[in-house]
Amino acid sequence: MNTVNTALPVKSRLSEAKARRKKGWVPYLLLGIILFFLLFPVYWILVTSLHNNSELMQLPPKWFPLHATLASYADILKSPVFLTFYKNTLLVAAGATFLCIFVSIFAGYALSRFRFKGSNLLTLLFLSAQMFPTVTLVIGLYSQYQTLHLLNTLYVLILASTSASLPFSIMLMRTFFNGISRELEEAAEIDGASRFKTLFMIIVPLSKPGIMAIGIYTFLIAWDDFLFGMTLVSDIGKRTLSPGLSLTYLGEYSANWSGATAAAAAATIPLLIAFMFLQRYMVEGLTAGGVKE
Repeated sequence: MNTVNTALPVKSRLSEAKARRKKGWVPYLLLGIILFFLLFPVYWILVTSLHNNSELMQLPPKWFPLHATLASYADILKSPVFLTFYKNTLLVAAGATFLCIFVSIFAGYALSRFRFKGSNLLTLLFLSAQMFPTVTLVIGLYSQYQTLHLLNTLYVLILASTSASLPFSIMLMRTFFNGISRELEEAAEIDGASRFKTLFMIIVPLSKPGIMAIGIYTFLIAWDDFLFGMTLVSDIGKRTLSPGLSLTYLGEYSANWSGATAAAAAATIPLLIAFMFLQRYMVEGLTAGGVKE
């Protein structure tokens, strides 16, 4: 009897272990399916960029580049128009990132440390600005920038990308500043430090994760912008990558798919570099900001 009693629990544990192993592969299968749908467009862009345009029109399509060529990449690197788009995008993304960080530090610090009439309403307005899609703001921005004579300049793209990033960036910096003890500022004030010196010598260094997060966030938005670049700029020499490539390589009656995909692959290089080397700062900034609130 004792042998039978001890054997039953062992069999039950074995059956439970088998059931767990059977269920254990289900999450990995789902992750594999999701990963396939996420990475297949990237794979198809790379494959298309390695084909000639004549091969791309064949049916059935070629899923693997049997006769791969780098001619499309050589063409875009020799194209002055593509290099102009690249330079403009770098200038716009860098300018918008710097301007957004600069404004977000002062605005977030003011909302965190000062209580004035209408401060709660102002905070609510910043939050509500994130609720509207960007396309609804284009008409107002267009008329405003036209009045200021800023259309067809890189400045208008810098300002537009900054305005799209500011609400989230200001609220994130406000969250970081709320999590920093006011006693540090009081101690610095006792030592004779001014408000600006306290901000840049004590508060800003403690908020580096948040500053890095909003910097990466703004850079990605400015680099990937299509709507502002298409509506606010009509001069081909002032266009950025997204609208410039769509108008240069994809026409109404013909399309250079190989060149377009090669240009798209080359345009993602800064984003990949930013993601690989700065991802942990982005995650750290967003999670730390969420906890400190």
